[in-house]
This record gives sequence, C-alpha cells and structure tokens, in this order.
Amino acid sequence: MAKAKNTKLLANYDCPGGGQVWIDGRTLYVGHMRQPTGTTIVDVSDPRRPKTLAKVEVPEGWHSHKVRVANGIMIVNHEKQGPSGALEFGGGLGIYDVTKPAEPKPIAKWRTHGKGVHRYDFDGRYAYISPTAEGYVGNIMMILDLKDPEKPEEVGRWWIPGQWKAGGEEYPWESWTPPRCHHPLRMGDRLYVSYWHHGYYILDIADMSKPKLVAGGNTSPAFPHPTHTCLPIPEPLKGRKIMVVADEDVAKLWPAAPAFTWIYDITNEHCPIPISTWQVEGLDKDGSPQPAMMGCHQPSERFKGTVIPFAWFAQGLRILDIADPFAPKEVGYYEPDPPQGFELSSSNDVTIDDRGICYLIDRQRGVDIIETSVL
Repeated sequence: MAKAKNTKLLANYDCPGGGQVWIDGRTLYVGHMRQPTGTTIVDVSDPRRPKTLAKVEVPEGWHSHKVRVANGIMIVNHEKQGPSGALEFGGGLGIYDVTKPAEPKPIAKWRTHGKGVHRYDFDGRYAYISPTAEGYVGNIMMILDLKDPEKPEEVGRWWIPGQWKAGGEEYPWESWTPPRCHHPLRMGDRLYVSYWHHGYYILDIADMSKPKLVAGGNTSPAFPHPTHTCLPIPEPLKGRKIMVVADEDVAKLWPAAPAFTWIYDITNEHCPIPISTWQVEGLDKDGSPQPAMMGCHQPSERFKGTVIPFAWFAQGLRILDIADPFAPKEVGYYEPDPPQGFELSSSNDVTIDDRGICYLIDRQRGVDIIETSVL
C-alpha cells in the first residue's frame, strides 16, 4: 500500500515511463524514456481526470525523455539510445508550436554532433543545454537563442578545459570517468551547472557569448554518485544565498550507500560551502552499499518559498522545507506502489502547478497526480 504524509493521490495517469514532466497552465507535458513514445501532452484542468491531447513519437534508437515549454514553444531533446536506429535522425532538439496543445506543430530541428542533447533549461527565449559537440569529449554547456524558433542560434558555450580534443587540449582524465555536462539552470546572470562525476560549476553569463567560471566543486572524489542538479534558491535563507545540489543514485563509481541531497551556502559564490545534507530517514541504516536507484534523483525545478518537492527513486515523492538551511526537514511524502510488473517504484521527476499539485513520473510507467497541504 502507498504511504503518505500531508499528501493525497488524486489520479494515476497511465502512460509509458518517463524522464521529465512539465506543466504549462493546465497542460502537462511528459517526456518518455523509450521510443516510440517521445512526448505526451495531457489536459489536467481536472487533475482527477487527466485527458490525453496529443502524442509525438520518435524513431527506433532515439529517445526524447525531456521536455520544456514556455511562450507557446515546446522543446524536446533527441538523444541516441542504444546501438540500433537510423543515424540520419540525428541528435539535437525538436522545436514545436504548442499554442494549441492538442495540435503540436513542428517548427524546426536543431542538430548537434554525436549522441545529442541530454537535459536543459528554457526561459521562453534562451535554452541552456547539454549537447555533445564535434571535437569535444562528452557533453558541454551551450546557450541557444530561440528568438526566431525556426532558426536557433548558438550564443555561447563553455566546457571544462581538457574536453576540447580538437583544440589540442590535454586530456587529464584517463584514469577517471569522462566529463559530462548534465544540465544548467539559470538565475539572473548566473548558470548553475551540474557536471556529473565532475561536480558543479557556477558560471557568469552577463555576457552570454563569453561565459566565465565563478567557482566549482566536486564531492565525487569522496562520494561515488554523480551531480545531477544544482538548484539556486531566489531568496536569502537566514541571510545566506543557498544552492541545493542533488546527487543521483546511479552510475556509482564504487559500491556505496544511497545518494542524498546537499545544501550549499553560496553567499561568497567564489567559495561554496556545504552546510547540511538530507536523506530519507532509515534508508541509510549503517552506510553499507545498496543497489542503485534507491536514493536521491532530483528536486523539482519549480517550488514555492522554501518548500521543495523531490523525486527520490524508490522512495517516491519527498517534500522538504529548507527554511533553516542548516536543518532541512521533511514536511510531506508520497511513496507510491510500484507499477504493475515491477518490484520497486522509480520516481524520476516531479513538478508542480500553481494550484500546488505535484506531478510525479515513474521511469517505468505512469504519472501520479498528488495533492498536498504543504505547498
């Protein structure tokens, strides 16, 4: 049986498993893990009775598991998945007009070299993306201008020195995992960039054509989990600027206890300092190794005040209040039953709407629509 605190299930929307959910108005956009289903568009005007509006498919060997929408524009990622499938489809971004969500219209496809784009931020004009690019090792950070969505233009790019193989940079990671930008998030003139097993970076993008490094750090030398999300908090907490850093409980460099989330003080942004952590109570009993996908995945990129929903893989939805950043506390949770045919749930992403309703997607199957009293 599902377990809950300060939450209530309103509906389960049955669909293939997914990587991201996003809300625009009363429309839910679902990015799916595996072809042929790419993106599903759902009317959630009545959250108890979600209705499918449209589906966008992708060919074999590719997936489109991320989706963002703003100003009537939907962008989805195209990323290679497995060895099969037509290479001519190409990695990059699919760009759609969704002013009528039930009738998504292709506008353009922005192509990149190699595997494609993983995850990104989108503010309605600029997309802050993590593509593979010709001449580089792994994914890098790139900014695209979609002022004219038919003709996206690269504005700027940034990478860790050593990634630009074609530029003759010395590659220093022969004995370490390769670098990989996971995704950037923008707040003001800063980008907060997760870089997988290479940690996090704060970039100054006052001049988007020339992103500049402000600071960076990495817990991977001591902790084996990759950095998934760097989430800046807009308002000061206890007089401090705060960044939430989520490690993802996958791709462990060695057997380890489940991943958790960090709270950083970035008041002096040139010297970020971790000031607290949070883990689901009882999940890490004695520090002994556990299988992957038991612990943290990621926070919602949308939240209210100091209350942040998280997708916590096998532990479902966890809702944290970080009003005291030195002592984050759980104020609600919803642990769903595993989808039929699976032993554990695998909550992959969560977002919220302006009604405070949470949308929690399982990477195996389905979206839970959850009401809570704490948002």
